[in-house]
Amino acid sequence: MNGETRVNDLPAIDADGFLIDPNAWDEALAQRLAEADGLGRLSPGQMEILQCLRELFFRTGGLPALPHVCHLTGRSPVCLTELFPSAREAWRLAGLPNPGEEAKAYM
Repeated sequence: MNGETRVNDLPAIDADGFLIDPNAWDEALAQRLAEADGLGRLSPGQMEILQCLRELFFRTGGLPALPHVCHLTGRSPVCLTELFPSAREAWRLAGLPNPGEEAKAYM
């Protein structure tokens, strides 16, 4: 399966835990992933960040400037680290594909 795995009826993910097909994502899947990661239930604010990440990714095809995501949602420039363990975790919970090694270094 080319590095893909399926866990507990989830869509295919790569070796780093990112969805292979970002179109397989929905809010229920984000909740399941967050709970499996020990984050508990996602708040409306967290879900707004995930939706914004997805919108920007599908518009630009890449990783947006993370403080810009916070700005667009009316939050402080470091909102991702305030609301999630890391920006990488937010990206993963948003169901977006693996951004690559260089991008992950900035997350």
